Amino acid sequence: MNRIRLVESVAKGKEVVRFGCRRAFAAAAGKKKGGKGGGGSDAPKASSLSKEIKSTTVFGANILKDGADPKILPDSEYPDWLWHLLDKHPALSELRRKDVETLPYDDLKRFVKLDTRARIKENNSVRAKN
Repeated sequence: MNRIRLVESVAKGKEVVRFGCRRAFAAAAGKKKGGKGGGGSDAPKASSLSKEIKSTTVFGANILKDGADPKILPDSEYPDWLWHLLDKHPALSELRRKDVETLPYDDLKRFVKLDTRARIKENNSVRAKN
């Protein structure tokens, strides 16, 4: 995108009087309104796929040129860990309130990681002030 700076001036005798300065953007060469890739309307396009196909196939998951989108399987076909990916993990303040010796291994590991990170941040801020 090229910028063009336009200066308006008027020659009065031997002096040049400047009225002001404004900045504008140059028009792109060869672009026409309403051509390919143009703005068009912002209305959502109606899907041509039936509801049955939408509910049985994961669209956009195929990354291969000649492949097909995978089918949605029953829940029993997926591994157990998949259903826990979006579970909320306890925050550091909540873990500090609990007894460290009674924490499960995953929570203990998370507590050590978050506590170490917090101490590093605190040490860095103290050193930055000095």
